[in-house]
Amino acid sequence: MLKQSLQQKLLQKLSPLQIQVIKLLEIPTTQLEQRIKEELEKNPVLELEGESRDSEEEEEPVAENDNEKDEMSIDEYIQNEDIPAYKLSARNFSKDDKQEDVPFSSGTTFHEHLISQMGLRILSERQALIAEYIIGNIDEDGYLRREIDEIIDDIAFSQNVEIEEVEALEVLEIVQDFDPPGVGARDLRECLMLQLKRKDLNDPLIQKAFHLIKHHFEEFTRKHYDKIEKRMHLETGELKAILDEILKLNPKPGSSYSNPVTKTIQHIIPDFILDIEDGKPKLSLNNRNVPELRISHTYSEMFEDYQANKKNQSKEQKEALMFVKQKLDSAKWFIDAIKQRQQTLMTVMQAIVDYQYEYFLEGDETKLKPMILKDIADRTNLDISTVSRVSNSKYIQTHFGIFPLKFFFSEGLQTDSGEEVSTREIKRILQDCIENEDKRKPLTDDKLAKILQEKSYNIARRTVAKYREQLNIPVARLRKELQ
Repeated sequence: MLKQSLQQKLLQKLSPLQIQVIKLLEIPTTQLEQRIKEELEKNPVLELEGESRDSEEEEEPVAENDNEKDEMSIDEYIQNEDIPAYKLSARNFSKDDKQEDVPFSSGTTFHEHLISQMGLRILSERQALIAEYIIGNIDEDGYLRREIDEIIDDIAFSQNVEIEEVEALEVLEIVQDFDPPGVGARDLRECLMLQLKRKDLNDPLIQKAFHLIKHHFEEFTRKHYDKIEKRMHLETGELKAILDEILKLNPKPGSSYSNPVTKTIQHIIPDFILDIEDGKPKLSLNNRNVPELRISHTYSEMFEDYQANKKNQSKEQKEALMFVKQKLDSAKWFIDAIKQRQQTLMTVMQAIVDYQYEYFLEGDETKLKPMILKDIADRTNLDISTVSRVSNSKYIQTHFGIFPLKFFFSEGLQTDSGEEVSTREIKRILQDCIENEDKRKPLTDDKLAKILQEKSYNIARRTVAKYREQLNIPVARLRKELQ
């Protein structure tokens, strides 16, 4: 039975400026320059400080009728939707900017390498479209991390093209045949199978390795070697030869992309610079490649003139006026969003420096205090999600190295003596214990907990397990090695 009812909901809507700020907070300095360039290309109202897009127009003779001149400029703008790209120049770094050798990447990226291989295949227009979307969703390790149906939805939404799942899977098989072997796999099992298929499957050893991965992958990951030997009817010593063959495969095919001509060298460009001046930390933003922006005077004056003469405008002129207003608003929002981004970044990073003051003076990791997102949120009166966005994918350059902001965050616990220590210290001890263990008899979580307790760290076994997982270290059984 259908029933109608009234319901009140309290919804918070974000303004265009708020949305811009949130998006810009998430991206690091390495991507900000490109984001500004994109905005300059699509919005002619926006221009670089010190440069003018209207210099050529200023040299032309002034029209006798101001309204006619403005109308012509508007019409030209409406007819020409392809705005030329303008070169970004670093105009706002100060004379004492010490980052003269800020690294940059050049060459062909891993994804461009994959795209280039499309030209070696005979693909229809639809297949090429699907292939580009699939490649765009392959991560740096070489894996396809999104579901096929999600990629199909993306294509439908952005390109208005309906794709059948079977069609997308056929294209995925083509991409999975690209180099490096194993690229485009959706999980480790598929990745290893794709690599083994490239080898000589007439070789009995390769055949058995493929069979093991295809039918006994779970036992393989759990190192249940006795079960594999029994189920595959293997002779003594045969399993080790098969495992050696599997261990030759690359679990991260993207990382094997090491051609010096085609591989992009990954450099870290710091978002913040920390210097020590007069014995005190001094923080600054790395704004070297972030140009100053402004609103085009020509377009803002044009808009004011047209607003003053609204009565006698045609429908087309009114629509053009509205269009320019939208572009002006968009440019103002973008400029304000960039300023708010920079202010928020500095506010958060300065709070981190103040909180970890002693650490930043010397870089002594033992002076790194336990600190969580909430600590910085409370100090800055910002939301935890905002602090998280600032901390994600951002780096700071100090006199003792370059660090991701996430490095400075860690939980804390107390020792038997009541001293509060960072969990990073505990994790370092765990890692040292595991690196030096006897791989024939790896240390269990219980034994690791006892070792920590002997060092005055009162930690339960389940906490040890959590820290071990955060370090991406498998359980003791999976660390056992055949001799």
